[in-house]
Amino acid sequence: MAFSVALRGAFALIIGSSFASAAFAGGLDRSGYDIDLLFDKGRYVFESGVTYVMPDRKLKNAKDTDPSDGNLNGRSHSTDASENYAMPYVAFKIGITDDLDCMADYSQPFGGHLNEGLNWAGANNESEVKVSTNNYAATCSYKFDAGPGDLRLIGGGFYQEVSGFKSRLVSVIPAPLSSVYDGVGSLDVDGHGWGWRAGLAYEIPEYAFRTSLVYNSRVKYDNLKGSVDLTELPPIRPFFGKLTSVFGSADAPDSLEWKVQSGIAPDWLAFGSVKWTNWSILQSIALCPTSTRGTSCKVGGATELTSLDLLYRDGWTISGGIGHKFNDKWSGAVSLGWDRGTSDGYGMNSDTWTLGAGVAYKPTEHVQFNFGGALGLMTSGKSGPVTRGGIVYGNDASYSFGNDLVAALQTSMKVSF
Repeated sequence: MAFSVALRGAFALIIGSSFASAAFAGGLDRSGYDIDLLFDKGRYVFESGVTYVMPDRKLKNAKDTDPSDGNLNGRSHSTDASENYAMPYVAFKIGITDDLDCMADYSQPFGGHLNEGLNWAGANNESEVKVSTNNYAATCSYKFDAGPGDLRLIGGGFYQEVSGFKSRLVSVIPAPLSSVYDGVGSLDVDGHGWGWRAGLAYEIPEYAFRTSLVYNSRVKYDNLKGSVDLTELPPIRPFFGKLTSVFGSADAPDSLEWKVQSGIAPDWLAFGSVKWTNWSILQSIALCPTSTRGTSCKVGGATELTSLDLLYRDGWTISGGIGHKFNDKWSGAVSLGWDRGTSDGYGMNSDTWTLGAGVAYKPTEHVQFNFGGALGLMTSGKSGPVTRGGIVYGNDASYSFGNDLVAALQTSMKVSF
């Protein structure tokens, strides 16, 4: 049927355009979780791709609001905060029977990299921060007849690794000690955990119709460990001049995503999605000296050495678009998305509007190349002191930011047989 042909052609572009758009989502979201290959009609399918993201977030009106550790207001009041990054993706799907499909994939669902540097008035809050994840997943679905279409039961699990780094100017060092110490402290931390997913999908191939609802669980990093490096400060206070091992715990957020697509005319396909991500579980992550393990490590506790302060609110992402099959070799798609920023008075994750587009080229029956891109507008806002649980955060620096652009390019190849 014409709608079914559109599914095999234009839907491939939905992956290209929406995958690039997802790179702009709030919190630490990057690619998120993607199991669309599970629905491919091929018996054996391999897909590999990469998305390259180029954000251009600029901070301005920065002010050192706590000069007790050295007044930085003589430094620049603006800085380029963002760094470009790449997101690889590899997946393989096999149709074990006519009704049972399974896939395995590698992705980097969460991450972030900011590099404001030391020459700005907010360097006592942050000079660089980087978070990376590696996710290894296996997911299966079983389908059976249900009315005019097929109902799928979806389930799977994943193993996730996380690593993080943060540096900031802990204290301005006066001369002559400044020739020996630069006053910068840093935190390195890593951990791992397991998660699971479950969902339902309903398909009517004749009309290229599909709707799915998939839940991805939290990942508990109960074994966070790392070190706080304060060797660039003179040993005049506890932990100064030392490298201290630390431990802590955190959760990667759970999420619920609903997707729908349908043929709307011969060789035309409409699609949309709504995703909720529980970013509000990430508020402040306490890190405590390993020597205190066995005691409670909590924010504001007696043993807390440092913390990663995020103070996120829940994220919502809504997107929709249209795909079209031009001929047997070429298809195209466009999408428009909105993501609610997860920052709420602290941080720079504001609302983002994204326009995505892409093309798919299928030179043979078994090989397909996807090329996608996206242009986004990160909206304006400001960051300053906020209070959570009776604790004031962000009282060391304040800043604002305007409407900034972000762009992404995505390419992938799929082989099926």
